[in-house]
Amino acid sequence: MISLMLFTLTACGSEDPAEEISRALHIDVSAGEEISSSDTHGGFHGDGISCVALQFPDSQVADAIAANAAWTPLPLDETAQALAYGVTREDGGEVFSAGPYLTDDSGDPLLPGIANGFYRLIDRHSDAGDGQNLLERASLNVTLAVYDADSDTLYFCEMDT
Repeated sequence: MISLMLFTLTACGSEDPAEEISRALHIDVSAGEEISSSDTHGGFHGDGISCVALQFPDSQVADAIAANAAWTPLPLDETAQALAYGVTREDGGEVFSAGPYLTDDSGDPLLPGIANGFYRLIDRHSDAGDGQNLLERASLNVTLAVYDADSDTLYFCEMDT
């Protein structure tokens, strides 16, 4: 009985990334091949950053994304830009700088430069509201998915602080 319970608990923790991504984005990504993956989540609170890249053999996922109103054509808005690559701008003589947040251990962005495609930013904060001032919060729980139409690659990144 104990072995069965341990097996069940272990199996529940080893979900296929494509299943998790499909559920989070409400699109079927099962045809994608995982080409890279990193995850720093751990510890008591589960803080960390994860990023999975899935490459697709055709444009089937691109068609589903393009038909889904939750996805926005590139370029990224300022919040998504700050998360992925960082932003710096001047406003009335003051310099505002934020990010990048989705980085590897060296501080380099996890996402390559992407010119053509779509993105979806999901605010998973417990008090998400309308997503305004997302970067000014004490904690971030966000998902940024970016689809590169030139390479048929989906990047799915999550940040939890």
